[in-house]
Amino acid sequence: MSYASPLLSLPGAVAADQPDAGVAAHYGDLFREQRALAAGDGFVDLSHRDVVTVTGPDRLGWLHLLLTQHVAELAPGQATEALILSAKGHIEHVLYLVDDGTTTWLHTEPGAAGALIAYLESMKFFYRVEVTDRTAEFAVVHLPAGSIAQVPAGTVVRETPYGRDVFLPRDRLTAFAEAHGPAAGVLAFEALRVEGHRPRLGRETDHRTIPHELGWLDTAVHLHKGCYRGQETVARVQNLGRPPRRLVFLHLDGSEVKLPEHGAPVRLAADGAEGRQLGFVTTSARHHELGPIALALIKRNVPADADLLAGDTPAAQEIVVPA
Repeated sequence: MSYASPLLSLPGAVAADQPDAGVAAHYGDLFREQRALAAGDGFVDLSHRDVVTVTGPDRLGWLHLLLTQHVAELAPGQATEALILSAKGHIEHVLYLVDDGTTTWLHTEPGAAGALIAYLESMKFFYRVEVTDRTAEFAVVHLPAGSIAQVPAGTVVRETPYGRDVFLPRDRLTAFAEAHGPAAGVLAFEALRVEGHRPRLGRETDHRTIPHELGWLDTAVHLHKGCYRGQETVARVQNLGRPPRRLVFLHLDGSEVKLPEHGAPVRLAADGAEGRQLGFVTTSARHHELGPIALALIKRNVPADADLLAGDTPAAQEIVVPA
């Protein structure tokens, strides 16, 4: 059964499309919501995201063997990101983690918990760990950087430079909204994510994406830890310094009414709409200050100063991952 957040009943709420179906795209004023978040006000309902916990005395050492990140000595309250890769080094899961001293909490993309738990269960062997899907019990709520909102005592919080992810009991979601408004929709959250050059699984990734292409080496990969699945690819590409593609930030022509959709081809502007495809648009958004913007994944050897076409929209690129 499809999920529908109780906060869709708030005034002005307009439901989001996939991959964020189930929560609000906006509450009637996209730019006002963005400005509020940028100022440290309000919150974002991310209750459609999946929540998983790992308990047991071996949890951190065990996760350390499976993830790209160094988590063996993860301190209570310290937030981190980690990836699970395929044997060929392609990104399969992105995990946003925090440990509270007895339990490792993580959230991931909507609908991803099943496949994630199946993989983790297959790797338990003799380790003393328990993996549990907590999505039905806990909802993720995002408080922006600078927010002074108080969360209920005992609530697990994952604090990052761009805000706090709160693992809130679902039965407190409506009360939280009443106490910590105004609510902002996922379109405002996504616009600020694009502005911050932060990749997202399923948007900036496809079936062959490796961490180097998106800048995840800086936040989700530890280059000097022990073996994990896909590490050979990570080490080889890091040593050669030649990932096949790179993430770029695009300033889109503001005269276009329609934003390029996810998957829209990226070409050299000089070659026109019939030119060779060099990549694709991953996420586009309307920003309250920058106007229309996007992230795109393009071939590594595209000149850094080249003007591009994102679908039919002229675009100037800004480097995220150096060639």
